[in-house]
Amino acid sequence: MSLANHLEELQRKHGDIERQIDIALSHPSIDDLEIVDLKRRKLAIKDEIEKLKASPTTH
Repeated sequence: MSLANHLEELQRKHGDIERQIDIALSHPSIDDLEIVDLKRRKLAIKDEIEKLKASPTTH
């Protein structure tokens, strides 16, 4: 997988998790721990995206 494809896939996953968070927040019966887990996964993906964008191989 090329770096560009990997970044696109990570950005897609980031968006998917963001939508899952929005859906979870609209349902009051969803466990807070599930929302925290989704936010943690979203942040980890964002960190990986930023790390890849900042690496010398992307410039």
